[in-house]
Amino acid sequence: MNGRVLHVVGTRPNFVKAAPVVAALGVAGCDQTLVHTGQHYDARMSDVFFRQLGLPRPDTDLGVGSGGHARQTADLLVALEAELTARDPALVVVYGDVNSTLAAALAAAKLGLPVAHVEAGLRSFDMTMPEEVNRRLVDQLAVLLFATSPEAVGHLAREGADPARVHFVGNPMIDTLLTHLDLFDPAAARTAHGLPERYGVVTLHRPANVDDPEAARAAARALTEAARHLDLAVPLHPRGRDALRAAGLDGAPGVHLLEPLGYVEFMSLVRGAAAVITDSGGVQEETTVLGVPCLTLRTTTERPVTVTHGTNRLVTHNELVPALRKALDGGPGAPAEGPPLWDGKAGIRTARVVTRWLEHHG
Repeated sequence: MNGRVLHVVGTRPNFVKAAPVVAALGVAGCDQTLVHTGQHYDARMSDVFFRQLGLPRPDTDLGVGSGGHARQTADLLVALEAELTARDPALVVVYGDVNSTLAAALAAAKLGLPVAHVEAGLRSFDMTMPEEVNRRLVDQLAVLLFATSPEAVGHLAREGADPARVHFVGNPMIDTLLTHLDLFDPAAARTAHGLPERYGVVTLHRPANVDDPEAARAAARALTEAARHLDLAVPLHPRGRDALRAAGLDGAPGVHLLEPLGYVEFMSLVRGAAAVITDSGGVQEETTVLGVPCLTLRTTTERPVTVTHGTNRLVTHNELVPALRKALDGGPGAPAEGPPLWDGKAGIRTARVVTRWLEHHG
């Protein structure tokens, strides 16, 4: 096996997905470099995740930080082009659908460097979502496409992807969840944040829910009403913090606003929750495996397997409270059998494909 693998991560979900792949490639003896773009730069959204997930310290932290989509992506492109030129890896591995993912794939492709996309083929078919734009473009650029579900494989096939590029490996985010499951302590997390025995967890950060002031007010109104039925723990993502506070969520009875949490702390709260309200793709997946009712404040999802094989339900702001009451009354649970290949071995399968590829192309 020849050549170095360079991983690009930038956000919490990237770290969670990368950890099992990096670990499995390490066991295989692969030469690896880890580049953190700094898209999530708050230590509570970044440093703590490296410690808790066992990821090696990044070889480089580009420190790009926040900004509008165009500015952030442009800054990422410039920084990543210099980094990739200096390191000249045999393969660039990108994760998910954030701006760091797109910038790394585009910079690598322009330099003639092969790209592997972990979590390829997900589609919401909503091009107003920045993430949908990112993942579609990255899949066009990648030579290796690692899919988490049969639906993702089908999307790639319909888009004309060469079947030799597509590998159904399962979900590395679930590898991380299963690896750390014994560390998730709902009782300790509940006590630490002064929550009652029955509570819910809320995480909102999508532009459709927090960027437009009217949408943020609608979300805040729905959550305030929901909190009359269930105390809500709301770790505030930096992206939505000011918008949701300005919309009136701060001080609402039953609403517990929290600072960003580390992976173990957050998943401890989720594991013990009576219900979760979110707009996050990853949380839809995590609740599916944990068997926690999930209400997703979106009209579409790129993860339909969480609806058909899990506990997830898409709801509007107006539908949230009735759906929450139904979930609390013991609505339909998750099917007995979860999504295929969500078995904790996605990182190993991914590493096998990468090492074989390197033997022929590295």
